[in-house]
This record gives sequence, structure tokens and C-alpha cells, in this order.
Amino acid sequence: MSKVPSSPSASPAADRDAHAEVLAESGRVEAFSDGVLAIVITLLVLDLRAPTTRGVMLQQLLHQWPAYVAYLASFAYVGVIWVNHHQLFTRIAGVDTGLLWRNLALLLTTSVLPFPTAVLGSAFQHGSQRDQTVGLVFYALVSAAMAATWLALFHYLATNERLLASNTTVAFFARERRRALIGIATYLIAGLVALWEPVAGLIVAATLPVFYGATSEGLPRTRPARTSPRTQASRV
Repeated sequence: MSKVPSSPSASPAADRDAHAEVLAESGRVEAFSDGVLAIVITLLVLDLRAPTTRGVMLQQLLHQWPAYVAYLASFAYVGVIWVNHHQLFTRIAGVDTGLLWRNLALLLTTSVLPFPTAVLGSAFQHGSQRDQTVGLVFYALVSAAMAATWLALFHYLATNERLLASNTTVAFFARERRRALIGIATYLIAGLVALWEPVAGLIVAATLPVFYGATSEGLPRTRPARTSPRTQASRV
């Protein structure tokens, strides 16, 4: 009785080829993301208006100071997102469908940002204190939602080591989840502060991008990484 030849198993070379196909997608993801962020950061300036009344241009320019603050905060926020996004992909070796969807969620919340920025600027220029509170709470909620998409990205990468570059461990993205949680909590605090004093809430929201800019390469490690018993045995 002749033996039926078994189907050949996947070779290591085939596995490397399959992994290379995944890696090829990361460049397209970065280029697409850069294009979306460039459009968003350009749209922000459309919320600034040139004076139209003769003889009081200086007063009108000064009257727009809340719109300037909102613009600078949003510009800094989108700029910091771009820097953080760049740093993120220096630590990623490949992408899969799950990462693509999470990246799209981040771009969605980023692309919405010009709208609450316009609402916030209009509320502080022409609205009552209640309008200012509503505008800032709306802005804070959108910003918190954006921070939540970062949390989803970091958590996914912390649980999918196969997507990471060789010089990055899952522990790095596990720590990065704390940065996202700080953002969510701080923007919610800004919204709560706005219920008491809208200007104070605006200051809280405007200063948060400084934190993300300073930690764009990740939070500093507070303790040395633990070495597994297997690693220790290999060193003996």
C-alpha cells in the first residue's frame, strides 16, 4: 500500500514572505495619515476672521483672543498628534486589519476637531457664559474621545507583539496606555472646570498638549524591566 505524500508544511522562508507583505502596508498607512492630519491642521485657520468694520480693526482683532487661544490649542494638539503618530510608527514593524481600524478611528476624531474649535471660538466671542461652558464641554468631550482612540491603539499594540519592531517590547505600549488615560481624565476635568469657570477650563485644555509634546517618545521608565527566567538562563 503506497503512502500518500503529506502536504509540505510552510517553510520559514514562506513565513518571512507573508510577514513582509504585512510590513509593506505600513508606509501607505503613514502617508494616508499624514495627508489627513495636514488637511485638518490647515482647516483650523478658517475659524479666524479678518476685521470688517472700518476704524475699529484693532478692537476687533483683540476681541478675537478666545479664537486665538482655541486655534493655538488645537494646532498644538494636532501637531502633537502628528509627532506622536510618527513616533508610534517607528516602533511598528507591520500592520494588520485591527490596527488599520484603530488608526482610522484616531483620524476620525482628529478630523472632527475643527468643528468644536469653531464652536468654542464663537462661544467665547459672541456667546454668554453658558454658551462658553457648552462650547468648552463639547471641545473637551471630542478631545477626550481622541485620547480614547490612542488608548485603543496602545492597548492593541500591547497585546499584539508580532506587529512591533525588534527594538520595542509590549511593555512600552503597556506604559503608553497611562498617557492616554491621563489625557482622557484631564479633558474630562477641563469640562467639569468649565461648569464653574469656562476660562479656567480653557486654560486646562490648552496646556495639555504640552504634556503630550514632552512625552512624545513615551513615558520614562520608573523601574527596570524584569528579566524572564528563560532570558536569565540563556545568559548563563
